[in-house]
Amino acid sequence: MLLISPVLPLALIAGVCLDRLLGEPRRWHPLVGFGALANRVEQGLRSGAPGHAVFNRVRGLLGWLLLVLPCVALFVGLRFALLAQVGAWAWLLDTLLLYFALGTRSLVQHGERVAQDLAAQDLPAARTHVGWMVSRDTSTLDEQGVFRAAVESILENGNDAVFGTLFWFCVAGGAGAVLFRLANTLDAMWGYKDTRRIYFGWAAARIDDGLNFIPARFTALTYALLGKTRTALHCWRYQAKAWDSPNAGPVLAAGAGAMGVQLGGAAMYHGQLEMRPKVGPGDGPKEVQGAACPAGIRRALALVACGQRLWVAVVGGLGLFSFLLSHGKLAFV
Repeated sequence: MLLISPVLPLALIAGVCLDRLLGEPRRWHPLVGFGALANRVEQGLRSGAPGHAVFNRVRGLLGWLLLVLPCVALFVGLRFALLAQVGAWAWLLDTLLLYFALGTRSLVQHGERVAQDLAAQDLPAARTHVGWMVSRDTSTLDEQGVFRAAVESILENGNDAVFGTLFWFCVAGGAGAVLFRLANTLDAMWGYKDTRRIYFGWAAARIDDGLNFIPARFTALTYALLGKTRTALHCWRYQAKAWDSPNAGPVLAAGAGAMGVQLGGAAMYHGQLEMRPKVGPGDGPKEVQGAACPAGIRRALALVACGQRLWVAVVGGLGLFSFLLSHGKLAFV
């Protein structure tokens, strides 16, 4: 029995390389179009704010199913059709779907822009650019606030746009990567607890939690292995459960511990101040200022980039092992 399809690592490596070389499409990005369609579906289904809890939850689930299932079914059917004709075309489809789903280069570009702003001591520009990465209000952030927002976004999006996507690609090919990213996009759009979406976005949030449960823990483990391992594992074990999100907690706690910084704390969302639990070493550098801010952001980006290389190496190694095993090149006594 094969551990992993020998062809899958090739598609994974090709998809990662395309993302690294090309980045996100500048025009006609599939996820942007999907987001616009999601807004129209929400307007058509949501009946006031907040409305009846049960009815709006059902409408939210219906909207999720209408948006996600046809897309995934289309790619699954297309892949099977290609496999029946020319297997190489199925490999190419998986590669392209992973490329469109991955967001590593885009994440690096956004984070690096904020780091450059802080290095140039241009706080207004840093607030603006970090606002492109997070949903919180960034207009009044100081230097440390910009740093925390950027690093938290990098660590969380490392899970959503990189490792979670790679995980589901390994599980179900290109269609799995698409399923995960579409679910994650709907959670980012609908999964808020504000008056408008507290019920309508319930299904999107719960489905994303389910799809993210295992990948988030692999992401946390990746951060721990590539940083201050003992500190990261300690923070993961004792601090992650304080977060409302079952997946953001492990990712942020392990990431903060791996970097030796403290994250979390107060943040303004939609005009309301939220006091989030702090994660990271209690005796670590709580205040990160000056030249340490851009350097810290770049460390977070390096953590994600190195983690992606580790995943590619592991999946590639498993693929090679499976290939040798299936062709009788390996024998066990």
